[in-house]
Amino acid sequence: MPRVKHVVLLRFKPVADERIAEVMADLAALKDKIPGLLDFSGGRNTSLEGLSKGYTHGFVMTFQDEASRDAYLPHPEHEKVKEKVFALLDGGLDGVHVMDWNES
Repeated sequence: MPRVKHVVLLRFKPVADERIAEVMADLAALKDKIPGLLDFSGGRNTSLEGLSKGYTHGFVMTFQDEASRDAYLPHPEHEKVKEKVFALLDGGLDGVHVMDWNES
């Protein structure tokens, strides 16, 4: 079965960097709490291309397979972190973009 890449772009409100750093650390910690979550990489946008459309942060997760990704979505630990993320989004759900694909 192919692994699944889960990509999330976030546009955070102008809030204290410590709050954003805490949320990003909470996201990274999910790797140790959710079976099948193999990898996490994320951080602040540093692109010089000017194409970020206001998204300030992003992350990529790698899941063992679709079943692992599907189990992650309603997982209680994910729900806790998602609540923190949503509280910091600029523009509500317009402040997040999610895309998944299967590795070939």
